[in-house]
Parts: sequence; structure tokens; C-alpha cells
Amino acid sequence: MIATIEHLKGTFKIDLSNPIDLAMPLRAGEQNANAWYRPAVTMEPVRMGDWVGDVSKGGAVNFRDIWFNPHAHGTHTECVGHISKEFYSINESLKQFFFLAKLITISPESHEGDLVITEQQLKTAMSSDCEAIIIRTLPNDDSKLIRHYSNSNPPYLHYLAAELLCKNNVQHLLLDLPSVDREQDEGKLLAHRAFWNYPTQTRINATITELIYVDNSITDGNYLLNLQIAPFENDATPSKPVLFKLL
Repeated sequence: MIATIEHLKGTFKIDLSNPIDLAMPLRAGEQNANAWYRPAVTMEPVRMGDWVGDVSKGGAVNFRDIWFNPHAHGTHTECVGHISKEFYSINESLKQFFFLAKLITISPESHEGDLVITEQQLKTAMSSDCEAIIIRTLPNDDSKLIRHYSNSNPPYLHYLAAELLCKNNVQHLLLDLPSVDREQDEGKLLAHRAFWNYPTQTRINATITELIYVDNSITDGNYLLNLQIAPFENDATPSKPVLFKLL
């Protein structure tokens, strides 16, 4: 199914029958990406007396309670409410869901003992007219789908790189890491603050999506991004970013 998209930057065609899903599946147990020292996801049938919410155990329907943390378990999208004193909801902050996006692949560089995505790397790889930037980091393989990041000091975004995205009016940042900031940074959150320009001229409608997975078969380049979220009145929500190649 071919669709024609009219945009301020031109007219584009996409094939709606070939979506590219960047979201990590979320399942019960340890076989998920996990960060921030949280226990595993649980999905358990409800029990009320003799009744059980599991058809395989005699219940009329499957009816499960699910426990997870949106920041710690799998793909999620967050708004400035993640770091602000004021309450901001991702459901209220994100009101449009289709954006011109560029996928880039970067090998984080060594910086003061850490692996960091730098400002210069972004300058080299990104274009100046994208509403969204998607960053795939190297090395890249499907072990990211079940990687446990706590206490591993994973790569992150240098705050000057985040500042560059803000200056170039990139509204939506997506990356395959658990955070844009260092795992332990004494609460400075410099990249978060720089991207959202908080607290001076806060970009309330800008979002950060973390823990995506971009398979190696997907080529760098320009796409239409459909950023799907669950309507949580919270700073973050599980999300499903979907790409469509521009024809």
C-alpha cells in the first residue's frame, strides 16, 4: 500500500505494507533489556478465590496483572517531566506522531574512560532538516534485546551533542541505549537538560526515546517515523517507534 505524504519539506511516498518496528518486545521474566537496578518484569494471572485469569488453568479468560517500570524495561518515550519539578505528561506533551527522521550509526568514542557519542560525530552524520534523529550504536547485535545494563556504565550522549540537537531543532531523539546520560552522574543529567533546554526555554513537546533496537539489516538514511505511545499520564510510557522508508 503506497501512501503520499505532503510535508512542509516536500512530498514523499511511503509503503505502508513495509513497517520497520524499532520497539523491543516486553515479556515476563529476565529475557528483556533491563536497567536502573529494577527487578524483572512480571505478568501473572489474577486470582480471586477459586477463580484464576488463565484459560489454560480453567479460567474463562486470560486476565493478567503486569508489573514493569517504563524507564527500566524496554523501549520507552519520555518528556521533560522526567527531570522537571513541574509535572509534565508524555501523553500531553506528544500530540503529533509522524515525523521526518534520519537514522545514523555511530561508534561511541573513548572520553575520560567512558564511551560517548560526541558533538562532532553528530555534526558529521546528521542533517540539519530532520525533525527526529535515530541513533544506532556499534557494536550492534540482538543481544541488546536482553541486555542488563545496571552497573555497566553503558555509552551515553555528551551534553554538547545534546545541545547541538536542541540548536538544530531536532524535536525527537531515539537511541538504543538506556539513557542519554551517564549511568552515575551525581544527578547532573546534563544531556537531558541540554536537549530539553531545561529550565530556561523548555522544549515541552520534545521527546527522548531510549532502548530501541535497530537491526543491522536496516540501512542508514531518511525515513518517516511513526512514534506510537501508550497514553500514560506520566513522564514516560512504553512506546513503539515504527519507520517507513521514503520511496
